[in-house]
Amino acid sequence: MQITLPELNEGETNAGLMMGLDGKPTHWVILLPGDKDDGNWQNATDWAKEQGGELPTRNEQSLLFANAKPEFKHDWYWSGETHAENSEWAWCQDFYDGGQGDFRKSYDGCRARAVRRISVI
Repeated sequence: MQITLPELNEGETNAGLMMGLDGKPTHWVILLPGDKDDGNWQNATDWAKEQGGELPTRNEQSLLFANAKPEFKHDWYWSGETHAENSEWAWCQDFYDGGQGDFRKSYDGCRARAVRRISVI
């Protein structure tokens, strides 16, 4: 399989490749420009769509922390993942120390960044 680097739009950052459970690359994670100040999960989700992307998954946030940490403030950022055991909560990533945790979706204290995905398959 030959993988080519994706073309980036102005202001975008290529955070790297996500790998599938089989160890093969599935998609590029492209960080879109812009940063939303504190807000609840639904506001963050809506904002990400307005930017032409989505909130990153928890795994994508780990990749973003590893490869694009300077693009983030030292704060908590919403992921697009709802907690499996309680749909009123969603996962977040701390871009200060790399921890992940969950907050009520109504909590107004997390930031947001949007990503787009480019399949390599």
